[in-house]
Amino acid sequence: MAEDNSYESMLCVKPEVHVYKIPPRASNRGYRAADWKLDEPSWSGRMKITAKGKIAFIKLEDKNTGELFAQAPVDQYPGCVVESVTDSSRYFVIRIEDGNGRHAFIGLGFADRGDSFDFNVALQDHFKWVKQEGELAKMEASEVTAPKLDLSFKEGQTIKISIGNIKKKDAGGVKPRGAVGGLLPPPPGVKAGGMVQPPGGQEAVPAVQTNTDTLLDFGSQVPAAQPSSDGWGDFTSAGSNSSKDAVKSGWVQFS
Repeated sequence: MAEDNSYESMLCVKPEVHVYKIPPRASNRGYRAADWKLDEPSWSGRMKITAKGKIAFIKLEDKNTGELFAQAPVDQYPGCVVESVTDSSRYFVIRIEDGNGRHAFIGLGFADRGDSFDFNVALQDHFKWVKQEGELAKMEASEVTAPKLDLSFKEGQTIKISIGNIKKKDAGGVKPRGAVGGLLPPPPGVKAGGMVQPPGGQEAVPAVQTNTDTLLDFGSQVPAAQPSSDGWGDFTSAGSNSSKDAVKSGWVQFS
């Protein structure tokens, strides 16, 4: 009763369709429009597709008076109520009912392929909407019946968060940095001034002796004889008194 009193909407209207009397199906392969007398339709008129609730109705009416010729209620599509033929896209087989429990199968044809396309799309869109409405109703019902999840804290309830152990670095454990500029550190026992520390507390001896100290210190006394290993030669071999005086005074006299 609720569906009978619901609003009836219009889905599609085609001003000209043809109805054919079809022979019984010979096999399970489907119907063929070539087996019908396509040049001699049994009836011609107007077609309407309406929807009331979830049910769609294919109505065949007289184009002048609007008198109902036949009606086919469709509860699902594709289904047994509307079936396409195997050899054309403009013809269908529909199951009509008289309202008293009796039904019959007739052929329905369109003069244009665009009309048959609109007929097919109107039914598909309606039952797509029916499917979406059913899924939405199920979701709403499940939300109502499902218990709500309570995430609030109860009285006296606490929460503990573990951050993990944090290790502190000791100040004395810092490793010394390496040599800057690619230079290697001096070996053990050698100071920065180039002096080698001898074992046993002996006096330190320069690691490398250079002759530049002798050349730069003009005020010091020069020994009478220098070893031949001196890179500057034996200056005392000249035998000149003036050179000796110059060395003693610390100044070089030029003549």
